[in-house]
Amino acid sequence: MDRERLKALIRERSLKVADEPIFKLSSGKLSKYYIDLKQITFDPESVYILGKVLYQAIKDLKPQGVGGLTLGADPIAYAVSMVSYLEGDTIKPFVVRKEPKAHGTGKQVEGLLRAGDRVVVLEDVITTGSSALKAVQACKREGYEVLCVYAVVDREEGGRENLQREGLEVYALFRVSELL
Repeated sequence: MDRERLKALIRERSLKVADEPIFKLSSGKLSKYYIDLKQITFDPESVYILGKVLYQAIKDLKPQGVGGLTLGADPIAYAVSMVSYLEGDTIKPFVVRKEPKAHGTGKQVEGLLRAGDRVVVLEDVITTGSSALKAVQACKREGYEVLCVYAVVDREEGGRENLQREGLEVYALFRVSELL
């Protein structure tokens, strides 16, 4: 029920479709559709449902942490963390900066985790997989055990396969073909 409600919310609020490829993606490619998940993560009801659905999807992996590349993964990680806490099964959020800090400790990954902790790398939308891979690499440099990459939406444009070629398990709540 929550998954179907989330799917309806994404279709209603986040999915933009045009007849011609007018949407510029972060990869630079133009597309006929765009998925703006900030329309979900900035809404209390939607982000709570997203947190519940993702927590249910990953809880059996027993991760100590969830997070990914800022900005897209941040609210998703916080939502999963909050739901996990309410369920009595705390999973800590973490944030991966695009580049290491240029001051202070110079950290690229922020959070309350330690080397050896098991983590799930989150992604809002996977297109090429490059953002998720950058987050995975930063997590591995911190000594985290990366269990998998979990996206909200897989655009089905090769990102899953690119990440799998790197030896990563990749999951998504939705494929774009389910949303169109």
